[in-house]
Amino acid sequence: MVTTLVPIHRSVRMLLGLGLMLLAFASDARACAICFSGLAVTPGQKLDAADEAVLAAPFGSQGHFRVIEIVKGAGAVGNIIVQPGLAIPIADAVMSVDGLTEGDREPSKLEEKPLLLLRDKVSETWTSLGAMPAEYAGWLRQLAETKLSGERPKRIWPQLTLTSSYLSDAEWRVRIAVVAPQFESPEPLVAAIAYGELSRAPYAITRLLKPSLDAGRIATWINDPKLALRRAAYTLLLGIAGGPDTTVALERQIDAAMRTRDATNLSAMLAADLELRGPARVDWIEQTYFADRQRTLPEIQAALLALSVHGGAEGTVPRRRVVDAYLYFIKARQPMAGFVATELADWEAWDATADYVAIIRSKSVRDPAELFAILSYLKLSPLTTAQTASLPSTDQRE
Repeated sequence: MVTTLVPIHRSVRMLLGLGLMLLAFASDARACAICFSGLAVTPGQKLDAADEAVLAAPFGSQGHFRVIEIVKGAGAVGNIIVQPGLAIPIADAVMSVDGLTEGDREPSKLEEKPLLLLRDKVSETWTSLGAMPAEYAGWLRQLAETKLSGERPKRIWPQLTLTSSYLSDAEWRVRIAVVAPQFESPEPLVAAIAYGELSRAPYAITRLLKPSLDAGRIATWINDPKLALRRAAYTLLLGIAGGPDTTVALERQIDAAMRTRDATNLSAMLAADLELRGPARVDWIEQTYFADRQRTLPEIQAALLALSVHGGAEGTVPRRRVVDAYLYFIKARQPMAGFVATELADWEAWDATADYVAIIRSKSVRDPAELFAILSYLKLSPLTTAQTASLPSTDQRE
């Protein structure tokens, strides 16, 4: 195997170095990519990262709170927290991990509910996640206890925490069972916490919820305009929970999206369709999105993302079938061939080695990020031979 493939121009090398850093971060995340961007920090992640978490009710003058429940940490019930600026709950509207959305729920009065307050050892200050009735303290403790390992969430910058890598599959199985009963709880903060964990859970773990899911209830959430930011996650749930009627309705929606070339929520719909229809549906995706030259880039990306979710889960659609679909994509869409290179490398699927060597030689791919992904794949592939050393220099592409 050759360790150095081609000489690289300095400016390109700097760009690809950044790409390598980002890919290293990406490879550490197992969250379902359809639901979770990795750039949002969910309430559940904040709870995990905190050393102390309490429910505290307003007490006396402004900025004074009395601890009424300990969620985690070494505090004591009855302690008084004095800190101005905590009096405005942030979760008294319909919330998603992307922020507040409009809703017609009346904001709660502060005196009716305590606040969920968090603090870590580094900081001397408390932060509020919002208001929540004290009766949910036990549920919060259950959620906090699902993180058994001592590994802390990994941070890129102070406000950015990577997705799900610091939870093991065993921890995720317990956690998803804890939050599932609270999906769309009437309490906005409870619902936000539950949705946040659903949005970043690995798809293979989410599939374990199937026996407890109600397809009709999930469909009402999908059709609720106030929950538009949560539609992708709930569409995936519907694919897991649904039956023949769901399949027919979903395919009608996909057909309508195809006619208008609308990629909104398309990746989630296609992933749900694959869950319901199985591996045979992959042939249709290949012909409809990869072979059809009328499909737009967002539609193609949505199809790839849907396949990626199933390839990572190794469930209804085996990874081997997803790899074959990627190989079809590489041949059908050579200028976009780098889109799937990183994932093929992560899966150690080296079947694309010869195709990628030919693509590099033909100069079919011009995008530097794609070139980087393909060359990285070839560098890792055990099927790469000395012939790769004769590949054209990246300098010749500029």
